[in-house]
Amino acid sequence: MTTVIPGFRAIIPAGGAGTRLWPLSRRSEPKFLRDFTGSGRTLIQATWDRLMPLTGPDGIVVVTGQAHGAAIVHQLPGGVEILIEPSPRDSMAAIGLAAAVLEQREAGVIVGSFAADHAISGRSEFGAAVGGAVEAAREGYVATIGIAPTGPSTAYGYIHLGEPLVGLGARRVAAFVEKPSASVAAEYLATGEYRWNAGMFVARADVLLDSLARYRPALHQGLRTIAAAWDTPDRARILDEQWPALEKVAIDHAIAEPLAADGGVAVIPAGFAWDDVGDWDSVARLLPAGDDDVRRLGEVGRVLAVDAPGATVVSTTGRAVAVVGVEDAVVVDMGDVVLVTRRDAAQQVRDLPSALAAEGDLSLL
Repeated sequence: MTTVIPGFRAIIPAGGAGTRLWPLSRRSEPKFLRDFTGSGRTLIQATWDRLMPLTGPDGIVVVTGQAHGAAIVHQLPGGVEILIEPSPRDSMAAIGLAAAVLEQREAGVIVGSFAADHAISGRSEFGAAVGGAVEAAREGYVATIGIAPTGPSTAYGYIHLGEPLVGLGARRVAAFVEKPSASVAAEYLATGEYRWNAGMFVARADVLLDSLARYRPALHQGLRTIAAAWDTPDRARILDEQWPALEKVAIDHAIAEPLAADGGVAVIPAGFAWDDVGDWDSVARLLPAGDDDVRRLGEVGRVLAVDAPGATVVSTTGRAVAVVGVEDAVVVDMGDVVLVTRRDAAQQVRDLPSALAAEGDLSLL
């Protein structure tokens, strides 16, 4: 049974527009505020559900933008702390802000960052992996969790496993690798020495921030200045002064990659199922098929499927949908717009919001 991990706090960065999941994911209601798995829980609620047993109800901090703070307050239990970013500055600023605020309050605290919009099954395995990452963090490593690949995906970055770290059940990270070609991904899987990079990082807050000072000193200093004022009446003024000047960079590039090259990152190989819910193909994988081989999400009315194996129908209207002669079709009916695509074209959906924005049509974004 999962139990609270002493001295551990979880950070949930909740940002991004989820443009590849348009039109269900939009600026006003991005994917982490939606249920994409049919569980009845939105992605951020499911993230809270699996982290709360590890931290206790007071051990989770959410970092998000001004536009979504109220919706998160509505979706999560009362008392969850939400740090509001004045503007998006990528994951390093979001995670670093929360880590600096928590470290300011509690010396020696261990923090873990877990995205608000991923799908995970196998809660006990997840808890065990986080526990292993915390143990590595106590030894001074920045730890990450490596997901066992289920196929040669080109959609994810990879972690190259290094030598075992004695007594920790972890491996040193030899390198983080960007998204590979299909042939290179197949080569990775054949070696057994690679894991998917799910972007989960666990570290003592002081180790994380000292690493940031080493590789991005200006960003570190800005976050420390903001954190020192966070619980004071000067918060708004200091935020206005410091936040716009912060470097916009992902935690992978700011800390994980250079620190791995210096031998300071550990990876816990994990056995739970994970998906970043990155596009409609991912959603189709997560949804169970009905007796008619149709996957349904939302308020779906009658579905007429003829010679349409693998169809996925998503709706907020309850209208009937007919699909004929299209394999792996995806139909998303939002009332004001209907998306029709195929699973193998799912990545191209992200081009539609960009095109609408370029035309100045914001009504569907």
